[in-house]
Amino acid sequence: MVSSSPQAPRLFDQIREVARLKHLSIHTEQSYLYYIRQFILFHHKRHPKDMGVAEIRAFLSHMAIEGNVAASTQNVARCALMFLYRQVLYINLPDLDQVEIAKRPTRVPLVFSRQEVKALLGQLGGLHHLMAALLYGSGLRLMECLRLRVKDVDFDYQQITIRDGKGRKDRVTLLPPSLIDPMKLQLEKVKLLHKQDLAQDYGSVYLPDALERKYPNASRELAWQYFFPAAKLSVDPRSGQVRRHHLGTSMFQRAIKKAIRQAELNKNGSCHTLRHSFATHLLEDGYDIRTVQELLGHQDVRTTMVYTHVLNRGGKGVRSPLESV
Repeated sequence: MVSSSPQAPRLFDQIREVARLKHLSIHTEQSYLYYIRQFILFHHKRHPKDMGVAEIRAFLSHMAIEGNVAASTQNVARCALMFLYRQVLYINLPDLDQVEIAKRPTRVPLVFSRQEVKALLGQLGGLHHLMAALLYGSGLRLMECLRLRVKDVDFDYQQITIRDGKGRKDRVTLLPPSLIDPMKLQLEKVKLLHKQDLAQDYGSVYLPDALERKYPNASRELAWQYFFPAAKLSVDPRSGQVRRHHLGTSMFQRAIKKAIRQAELNKNGSCHTLRHSFATHLLEDGYDIRTVQELLGHQDVRTTMVYTHVLNRGGKGVRSPLESV
């Protein structure tokens, strides 16, 4: 049985090792571990080496039918199992590619109007207001905002460099002039907090890839500190070191949901809706779609083109016959 066999801890340790060798994010690593564990438990703790495509299909079917999970969730579980068999166990299952990919529904992105964005921002204060303004004003994803480091904000050129964004790509986006003073004020707070950490013999921050070995002192430099640091020090789950990480997602997401309610916006929006609104409003202002694509970091312009739906003013720009009655 997986729970009592000496192979079990070795298997999950091996998964973690390969995930880190492949530079998977901590969130991806945790997701993969979760679904692999669920797969094993679903099949009564049989070892994955003793199972194959039939068991994978059965598990994914159970998720879809009994669990009623979203297509994206089912596809993450599929990726986790493909990673397990191909990258960790090195087992070539000939029919693994034939395991069905759940078809994600085509949805039009939700967008706030400019008046709704103003009302939403009006319900936020302090750090949450600044972060929400960045999501809308610079088109950042939530994690791109939280992972922003001091060195990546250029006040002189009024730009922000997004490092290792979605698809492991870097890009440059704008820093709205109206946010320069609030961002400089936040930087002063980061400097003070970092100085206090150094005085207590902390001040280290996580560095990606092998940078910590290449530049041993970089993790304690101000330039590498997160622009939105957490209020408390925490233990790094990978290295075990006590560090100051960036802010978590939950509190900010709750603040956005609360602000939407308080602003009486009848839309089921989220943090990401501000990014959708950024793209749509730029296109409304006449900016070239290729420019918007670069600012958003989309690999394919077709992804950016989904925002043109708002420009049609509903109904693909067709004027209703009711208006001439």
